[in-house]
Amino acid sequence: MRAEIISIGTELLLGEIVDTNTPFLANQLSLLGIDLYFTSAVGDNAQRLSGVLRQAWQRSELLITTGGLGPTQDDITRDAIAGLVGEKIEVNEELKQHIINFFARRGIEMPQSNIRQATLIPSATAIPNPQGTAPGWWVEKDGRIIIAMPGPPGEMQFMWQNEVFSRLQQRTGATFLSRMIKTFGLTEAKVDELLAHLMPSSNPTLATYAKLDGIYLRIAAKAARPEEAQEMISRREADVMAILGDVIWGVDDETQEGIVGRLLVAKGLSLAVAESFTGGFLTHTLANAPESESYFKGGLIATSDEVKVALGLDPQLVTGKASAEVATAMAILARRKLGASIGIGIEGESRAESVSGMVPGTVFIAIDSEQIKLHTVQSYSGRLYQMRRRAAYYALFDLMKLLRSI
Repeated sequence: MRAEIISIGTELLLGEIVDTNTPFLANQLSLLGIDLYFTSAVGDNAQRLSGVLRQAWQRSELLITTGGLGPTQDDITRDAIAGLVGEKIEVNEELKQHIINFFARRGIEMPQSNIRQATLIPSATAIPNPQGTAPGWWVEKDGRIIIAMPGPPGEMQFMWQNEVFSRLQQRTGATFLSRMIKTFGLTEAKVDELLAHLMPSSNPTLATYAKLDGIYLRIAAKAARPEEAQEMISRREADVMAILGDVIWGVDDETQEGIVGRLLVAKGLSLAVAESFTGGFLTHTLANAPESESYFKGGLIATSDEVKVALGLDPQLVTGKASAEVATAMAILARRKLGASIGIGIEGESRAESVSGMVPGTVFIAIDSEQIKLHTVQSYSGRLYQMRRRAAYYALFDLMKLLRSI
């Protein structure tokens, strides 16, 4: 089954909103073992939308659209699909009553324009949408399937996960499983080089993805039965683990901050951080981890020398030049001031034209406790927000390795 995704809405073409639906659906189709060959975005123009749909109809068996199912005049997806398959739109009384009830429960008068959302064509069945007023369409005709879903990501994802995914899964006739292995500390090119002899395999497949928190490896397998696919994945995962070893930090939905949190709780330890270069990103990341209040004491954010001195750093140490000594002093300060078992300090040069003579992107990371005294020096390139995030993730990775070793 060849699939195609069409995102509909002029706001996408104007850059007013970012299309998050296509990446989500692309990932979901890969989990189903459905080949995605084309994606496109088209505005709220009947002629152009009809042309995109005709082209997709000619080359794909599964067409997925998002957007254009609202009640306004520029919501034209239903009309375009009806024109594509040559069928007439009619109001469905059951859908109409559902929309009336939706507004009544909220004590809001229903605009008559919402009746447009209660329409179907003969070859379409409605896909329920408890999150909004726009039901989706599941259309089957001439050996093809068209799935039309709302544009708002919350509505679309709920509809996909609760209605669409399982129906497509039944159609594929095979089990498709995947496993994401997450690494840190190696470049994508180096990971690819180390695993080059595993890459040509078509089942299971192995692919790399560069992320700010490391290089991800997706192992995917397709088989007639789930246990067969799982066995294929397990064997390939063992191959990868044997080669990459310590640079692997997690799998699937695991996050560095989540793993660090579990390790701290298991060992009865707590954490505090002091940041300069990262501007609070490490604090933000840790504070948003599950149950972080049980182990994360908080963060001190000092982006100027004056603030560092005000927080308690020695004025003679703070000279305007980033150094390992300043990072270490910040780690000690965070630990003692906030009453934590472990402190992390991050200092670095972020100015494009460094007055210290240090290369921009040079970062010093220190970890301090009664038993641990560690500092590392890293150098990053790219946009400032990318460098800041990489530095924060490197600090978490270092701490993770230390916690696993004690």
